[in-house]
Amino acid sequence: MWQGKKVSVVFSTYREKTSIRKAIDDYFATGFVDEVVVVNNNAEEGTDEEVKKTKARLVYEKKQGYGYGYRRGIQEATGDYVFLSEPDGTFLASDIERFLVYAKEFPVVVGTRTNQSAILDGASMGLLRKLANVFEAKVIEIFFATNSLTEIGCTCKLFRKDILRKIEPLTRTTNALFATELLLLVVSERIKFIEIPITFQERAGESALTSRWYQLVKWGLHILWFIFSFWFRWIIRLVK
Repeated sequence: MWQGKKVSVVFSTYREKTSIRKAIDDYFATGFVDEVVVVNNNAEEGTDEEVKKTKARLVYEKKQGYGYGYRRGIQEATGDYVFLSEPDGTFLASDIERFLVYAKEFPVVVGTRTNQSAILDGASMGLLRKLANVFEAKVIEIFFATNSLTEIGCTCKLFRKDILRKIEPLTRTTNALFATELLLLVVSERIKFIEIPITFQERAGESALTSRWYQLVKWGLHILWFIFSFWFRWIIRLVK
């Protein structure tokens, strides 16, 4: 609970069996979280057993994909504030207090992993990935004439429930682009938001998208094309 408001945390899980129980317990331990919704998105065997050792609520989404998982979790969450995070150990649960402080003034608070002082040893945020994130964020900032951005793909975002209910039906993506699409919807719908730095740690396991430099380049170009396509559709709607 935060200032009389219920707080929900949403996880979608696929390959986080070894880290998910600690992630759930850490969020409840903050004292601010009333509900953790875990979406089993065809997760590895043994994940359910780990989740059931906690107070989290477990739901299932058979359609494979990051977007499908988080969209299901958003639909299930009952809090006045809904916080999206990941259970792979990369994020600190204690950072949620920082988001909630800003939520008093901003209906959307988005996290950035590109602040050097908050990137811990072992975190998967090398120079190439950091530069790609900042460059693509600045493209959004310029194209949509919005406030300062340094990150485009961070899952950690806090939404007031009514805002999330407004933009979630507008989403189209079902894969890892969902995090970027949420940001694009916020800026294109002219919703008041702020970006804040968060702690970024070494993850449990290996990312299928960014663990190799060539994967990172391929994914970065894919995101850039997605941003341009979204912007073009937005411009078309404006001129009609």
